[in-house]
Formats: sequence, C-alpha cells, structure tokens
Amino acid sequence: MTTQENPAPAPHIDNPVKGMIAAVAAFFMLAVMNVFAKILSETHSVIEIAFYRNLIATLPFLFIIFIMGKREILVINQKPGGILARSVVGALSLMVTFAAFATMPMADTTAFLFTASLFIPALGYFFLKEKVGPWRWGAVVIGFMGVLVMLKPTGDVNSIGIILALSAAFMHATLQTILRHLGKFEKPETVTFYFVIIGTIVCALPLPFVAKPPTLGEIPLLFAVGLTGALAQFLLSLAFKNAPAAVVTVFNYSGIIWATLFGWMIWGDWPSTAIWIGGFIVIASNVFIVWRESRKGIVTDDRVNAKL
Repeated sequence: MTTQENPAPAPHIDNPVKGMIAAVAAFFMLAVMNVFAKILSETHSVIEIAFYRNLIATLPFLFIIFIMGKREILVINQKPGGILARSVVGALSLMVTFAAFATMPMADTTAFLFTASLFIPALGYFFLKEKVGPWRWGAVVIGFMGVLVMLKPTGDVNSIGIILALSAAFMHATLQTILRHLGKFEKPETVTFYFVIIGTIVCALPLPFVAKPPTLGEIPLLFAVGLTGALAQFLLSLAFKNAPAAVVTVFNYSGIIWATLFGWMIWGDWPSTAIWIGGFIVIASNVFIVWRESRKGIVTDDRVNAKL
C-alpha cells in the first residue's frame, strides 16, 4: 500500500540509445586508463600503478558509505570467502593486465585479452556445473584457432607479452566465473567496494620493494588511472541500467578501435595482419558465445565488471 507521501516508484523503462552511448564511453575510458598505465609503466612498477588505481577508486565509495550514510554497501550476505577470492584475484589480474600493456602494443594486448570469454564456458562447466552445448564448445575451439593465427606461423612474437596477456585473460575469466556465483547473493556495489579496498591492501604489500616517489608530472597520471577506471565503472552501470546486457557486452569489442588508435598516435604501433585476422576470429567467436548465452539468459554485467 502506498501513500501520497510515499508513492510507489515508477517502473524502469529501458533507453537503449542512452545505454549504448554509455557503453561506448565506458570502454573508451577503459582504453584511456590503459594508456595512462602504459605511460606510467615506463618509470613505475605495475604493482604501484595498480595500487593507485584501487586507492583512488575507493574514495567515491568512502564518501558514499560514510558521508552519505549508505552503510548497507558494507553488508556481506554470505561467507566472505568468495568476495576475498574475487578481490585477491582481481588485484593480481589488474597488475598482470597492466604488465601486458607495458610489454606489448595496445591493440595486440587488447586482442589477446578478448580470449577471456573463450575460457568462461569451460570454467562455468567445470566449476558452476553450467551446461555448455556443442555450438558454444565449437565457438571456443574456433576462437583459440584465432589465437594461433595471432601467434604467427613464423613464431616471431613477444612471448613474454603474450604469456602475460593470456594469463590476464584467464584471470578475467576466473573473476567472471566467481562473479556469476556472487551475483546470486551479493549486491554489485558491495562486491566492487571490497574489490577496490582489498585490492589496495594486496597491492600495498610489495610497495616498499618496488615503489618510488612520482614526479610532479606523474601525479596527474596516477590520479587519471584511478579516475578513468572509476568513471568507466559508473558508465557501465548506466549502460546496463538502460540497455540489455547482451547489447552492452558486444560494445566491449570497440576497445580494439581505441587501442589501435592510441597505439598508433602515441607509440607509432600498428597491428600486423596476423593480429587483425586472428583478432577478428576471436571477436566473432566471442559475439557468438554472447548471443548463445543471451538466449539462455545468463549474460550479466559481471562479465564486464570483472575487468574493473
């Protein structure tokens, strides 16, 4: 029963155009964050960069929780083990992702990171007991054929960078698998808050051995890493609020456009033919997997939030 003083909330109405614009902006901000991290990695450890990324991202949460009084964000509904695992793996994946971007051109790294969606069906099958049909298994196999193309028949590749990128992709997939489980019990803002706060602590532990004072010119870049990541998080939330998850997720692949442009404009890098062909195969496989999962109703915003 409602009263004039407490009217019932109006039903939410999707705004797909607004959602798609927010999605494009979000993935653009993620690319910008990686640009700042890559620039900083020339003089700072990726552990230090990840620390500032998480530390600065905690500030809006602290304001919301302690100034605005949203204490419910702190409440964990289940045992904290899942959130702890997500936070630790998330901190490690952030450091490895930054290391991959520091080692390889941006477009190459981004193309290999797209393989995260290829690991997810296997992880869901083995750990969440999700049913994976032959069509999706086939898409996974074809996707990894695209990886083989990107590795080039000549073997003339950056082995360390590829290992880092594929390791980061596997960690992203692991995060998304954990989030699928947590999403049944925990609020997204709770999971994200504990990720950034625990991630800050995890990244802080080795700081005495790797950190060095930033110059005045580097301080704005460190803040930019955190702020662009936080803005990307907000834009993604806005995107998923206004458009179907399957639609928003597809815009993830706009990241290859931004990565290519930034890599070319700043570092003079341009993807090789093998990266273009292999990346197209991987993206096509991913789109097919997203389409199949959207039909089964299991595509959620966790797939993208895991990256943040």
